[in-house]
Formats: sequence, structure tokens, C-alpha cells
Amino acid sequence: MAIVFYAGSGSVPSWKVWLSLEHKQIPYELRLLSFSAREHKAPAFLAVNPRGRVPTISDGDFVLWESTAIVEYLEERWPERPLLPRDAKARARIRRIALEADLYLGDAMDDMARATFLAPEGARNPALFESAHAVAAIELERLEADVRGPYFAGEEPTLADFTVYPILAMMRRIASRFQLEPVALGARLTTLMERIQAQPWFERTYPPHWRT
Repeated sequence: MAIVFYAGSGSVPSWKVWLSLEHKQIPYELRLLSFSAREHKAPAFLAVNPRGRVPTISDGDFVLWESTAIVEYLEERWPERPLLPRDAKARARIRRIALEADLYLGDAMDDMARATFLAPEGARNPALFESAHAVAAIELERLEADVRGPYFAGEEPTLADFTVYPILAMMRRIASRFQLEPVALGARLTTLMERIQAQPWFERTYPPHWRT
């Protein structure tokens, strides 16, 4: 039985799970919810996840939300094509990178969004964007130093890579859409993004509304 995967186009946490599902080659049935139509707050979805948030998965009668919890569940349920190293110290390092990316780089991305497309019409906040941009630059320098090959753990992508990639892509999307200064990436993070984008399944995960 395929997992049912509830996602939103452009949702960074959804993208983390989507990349993980494709990398691990886990069969899934995609249910893409429309934020503009507020399908994530509709009674039918609230019956699945009372928080009304994506990503959410259902595996038979088991339902789970929160992106990192979902990826760790997928890792334990389908250990093939692993996203966490076997060694305890290496595994803890990858979890640390993913957590820092969510907490710090993710916060900067959220502020960039609040300063631009989430701001009320005509009330964009350039100062907030610049402040978030400065925070992101510091975090990206730290992440750059953490890359140990094409990916954070070397030759194969991990939870950390699939956490960081969507955040970087969203920050670039915001800068491009609003003609603002993009975040500067070092050579290692640039290679990491290029390697993920070169995966044969990557296009299936690309946010549909970004294509227009």
C-alpha cells in the first residue's frame, strides 16, 4: 500500500519530505493541497491532521505530521537508501545540521517571506528583508564549512541536505520574484544544490506553481 502524502506547492517542509520519498523510492500517492483555496483548513483535511498543516502522511491507519518526524519514520520503516549514517556520531552530526538549518536559516527565510509576499499589499518591509539576509549570510557560512563532499556527509544525500535545499531554493525564489539581492552561496553549497537538482526524480518534486 502506498503512503498518502499531503503537501502544499512551495511548502518548504513538504519539499523536505518529498525529496526524501523520491530518494528512498517509496511509493506514495500525492495529494497536493491548495493554500489559496485553504484546502489545508477544510474539514476533510482537519479530520486527518487537526493542526491543518502540511506535510502530513498516512501509512494505512497511521497518520503523522511534522517534517523531520516524517523523514525519521520513513528512514526506520524503509531503511534502504538511508538518509542517516549508521555511525552514532555521524548520525548526530547530520541531525544537528538539519536542526540548525530549520531553526536559524529557516527563521531567516521566514522573515524574508514576511517582508515580501506575506506582507500586506503595499506594505513590504525592506528593513526586515535586509536583517534576515544578514542572518542568512552568517548561517550559510557555517553550513558551507559543514559540507564534506558533494553533500553534508560525503557522497550520498542525507536528512541535512534535504532540509537545507528547500530553504535555499525558497530564499532564491523570494529574491528573484521581488528583484532583491539573492543570498550568496559558496562553492560547496552551490554544488550540493546542483547535485540534488540533477537527480532524475527531482523535477517531480519541483513546486508546480513555480513553473508559471
